[in-house]
Amino acid sequence: MCGIAGFIHFERDNGRPEWAAIAHSMGETLHHRGPDDRGEWTCPAGALVHRRLAVIDPDRGRQPMTRSREGQDYVIVYNGELYNTGALRRDLEGRGHAFETASDTEVLLAAYLEYGEAVGTRLEGIYAFVIWDGARKQFFACRDRFGVKPFFYAWADDGAFVFGSELKALFAYPGLTPRVDAAGWCEVLGIGPARTAGVGVFAGVEELRPAHQMVIGPAGARQERYWSLVSRPHTDSYEDTVVRVRELVTGAVTRQLVSDVPLCTFLSGGLDSSVITAVAARDYQRRGLPALETYSFDYADNQKYFRPSSFQPDADWPWVERMVEAFHTRHTVLTCPIPDLAALLDQAMRAKDLPGMADVDASLLYFCRQVAQKHVVALSGECADEVFGGYPWFERPEMLHASTFPWSRDLDARREVFDPRLWKRLGVEDYVQYRYAQSVAQTPRLEGEDPENARRREVAWLNLNWFMSTLLDRKDRMSMWSGLEVRVPFCDHHLVEYVWNIPWCMKAMNGRRKQVLRDAAEGLLPEDVRTRPKSPYPKTHNPLYEELVRARVAEILADPAAPLHALVDENALRAGMLVSAGDYGRPWFGQLMAGPQMLAYLVQLNAWMVRFGLTV
Repeated sequence: MCGIAGFIHFERDNGRPEWAAIAHSMGETLHHRGPDDRGEWTCPAGALVHRRLAVIDPDRGRQPMTRSREGQDYVIVYNGELYNTGALRRDLEGRGHAFETASDTEVLLAAYLEYGEAVGTRLEGIYAFVIWDGARKQFFACRDRFGVKPFFYAWADDGAFVFGSELKALFAYPGLTPRVDAAGWCEVLGIGPARTAGVGVFAGVEELRPAHQMVIGPAGARQERYWSLVSRPHTDSYEDTVVRVRELVTGAVTRQLVSDVPLCTFLSGGLDSSVITAVAARDYQRRGLPALETYSFDYADNQKYFRPSSFQPDADWPWVERMVEAFHTRHTVLTCPIPDLAALLDQAMRAKDLPGMADVDASLLYFCRQVAQKHVVALSGECADEVFGGYPWFERPEMLHASTFPWSRDLDARREVFDPRLWKRLGVEDYVQYRYAQSVAQTPRLEGEDPENARRREVAWLNLNWFMSTLLDRKDRMSMWSGLEVRVPFCDHHLVEYVWNIPWCMKAMNGRRKQVLRDAAEGLLPEDVRTRPKSPYPKTHNPLYEELVRARVAEILADPAAPLHALVDENALRAGMLVSAGDYGRPWFGQLMAGPQMLAYLVQLNAWMVRFGLTV
C-alpha cells in the first residue's frame, strides 16, 4: 500500500520549473502512507508522485515505474494490492511480456499495455492508480470496485487536474484552497460521518467513484464505470449455496495472505474475524510457517464497566481466548488508555481530513499504530455485515422500512445539537432525503421480486454504497496514517457478486442473520464461536471517556474564537449534553455512535474548521 498524488496540465508544453518542487510538497503530505520510499516523475504534461509502503518485492518495486514500448514511455503510480498477480503474469508472459521484478506494479503496468482501457475488468484486488500513456499522450486513472483505496481530485484555477490518495495532498497544490459550500456542510452535519460517493465535501473536490475509470487528455476528462453488480435469480439450493460461500470466502482469504513482509489478522472473537483467522491459521500450518500472529482490541477497565445491550450482547475477550486456544495463534491484546482515546480525536481527524467516527476512529488509530510496530500487513473482517446482511436494519421493521438511511434514520439527535437557523438555511433534511432517494433509485432491480425482498435489496445497496464505504474510509485512513496495510477479504468482488443475489430467506436461514455464513463456517470454527451472536467493533464503556470529551466541548465553547460557535445551539448543549450522561441506547449513526460520540464529533468538527480555516 502506498500514497499517490500528482497533477496534469496540458496547456504547458514544456512544463514549469517549479513543478518538481510542487510534486515533492504533495508527496510529503502522504509520507505516512509510504515511509519506505519516495519518487517523483515529471513530464511536460504534469507530474506523478509516489510514497511507498513496501509489501511485495521491497527491493525492486520502486515507483513511479516506467516501461517503454515502441519508443514511447508508460509510467505508473499505484496504491493497492493485486490478488491475481500470478494469473495475470502467466497470461501476459504467454502474450510475449517479460518481467524484471516480482512486484504487482510491473504486472499492472504490463496489463495496461496489453489490455488498454479494459484493464480494470481484469483486476482482482484493491487499487487506485494513474498511468501516463506516452503513445496516446493521456493519463489513465482507475479505482477498485468498492473503493477500498481512495482517489480524490479537483481542477485548480490554473486549469490543472490535481489528484491524490488523500484530500490533504490536493491542498499542497498552489491555488487550491479548502472551502466548504452549502452541500459540503449538509454532508458533514446531516450525513456524516458517511459521505456521498463521488463527493469530496470540500468545494470543487470530487472523488473517482468505486468501479470507475477516467481518461485525462488535452481535450479534457471522461469518466466511465467498468463494473456493476447485476441482480439475477438465485438458482442454487441452500446446500450448494453454503458450499459456494465457503469456497469463495476461503479463496478470498487465502489469496490475500500473499506478502513479503510480516502479516497478521485482527481477531475480535466474532464470526467474521474468526473465519478469516481460522482460514489464515490453517494455511500457515499447511505451508509450515510459524504460527499466525493475531491481535484483539480493548479499552482500559472495560471488563469493569461493560454492560450488555441489544447492539452489543456480550464482551469479546472470552471468545478471543477460545479462538487462540483452538488455532494456537501468537496473540496480543492491545488495550487503549481512555485519555489516549480522547486525545487522539484531533489526530484521527487529521488522518481523514474530515470529522469521522469519533472514538471509533481514534481507537482504531491507536491500535493500528501499535500493530504497525511489528507488522506491515493485517487482514480484517470489515464488510461481512454489509455483504451478508448482518445489521439489525435488515430485519427490524422500523429500520428496514424507514424512508431514509436506516443507520441514521432519526435526525433528532443532530437537530438538537446544531443551530436551528443554520440547519434550516442549509436545508439539511431536504439534502439528506435527496441523497437517499438518489441512491435508492440506482438499486439494481430484480424483475418480479416481491416488495419485502425488493426493499431488502435496496437496503443492501445502501449498505454497500454508504455504510461499507464509511468503514472502508475509516480503515484506510487510520491504518495508513500508521504505516499499516489492512486487507478486507469480505470485499472480494467474486464473493459480493454471488452473495448479492442470495435471497434473504437463505442469508437468514431459520430467522438468524448471516446464517448462510455460519453454516459455511461449520467445521472450520469452534461451534460456540460459530453460533455466537453478532457483536460490533468494541467500544469503551468507561465513563471517564464521556467526562473527557464533555470537558473538551466545554473548553471549546469557552473560547470565543472557536469556529464551532457558528454550528451549534449552545443553549441546548449547555442544558443537555454538557450536564447529563449521554444516551448510550440511542445511536445517531450506526450501532455505536450515541451521546458521547456526538460530543466527540463536535470536537472533531471544531478541529477540522481550525485546521482548514473554514467558516459557514
